[in-house]
Amino acid sequence: MGREYKIKFAVPGSYDPVALQRKLPSPIHSAAQGDSYQYAIEPDGFYFVDHLLDRTVAAIALQCLIDEALGLTNAVELTEP
Repeated sequence: MGREYKIKFAVPGSYDPVALQRKLPSPIHSAAQGDSYQYAIEPDGFYFVDHLLDRTVAAIALQCLIDEALGLTNAVELTEP
């Protein structure tokens, strides 16, 4: 399963994730034939799962999501759901 995180903030209705998708590293981990991480954009923030396959790639992706959220609002809450 991995480690789950929720980056809580109000996602604007007009939010376009194209720029974010270009910043994120590829989640594909060829040695394990799986994804290093997964994420979802939800109305109350970003949901993120680190599958513990490549911690460096997952950490970069998580930082990109946090930076993106902070670019949309003044504060976010990071929790483990």
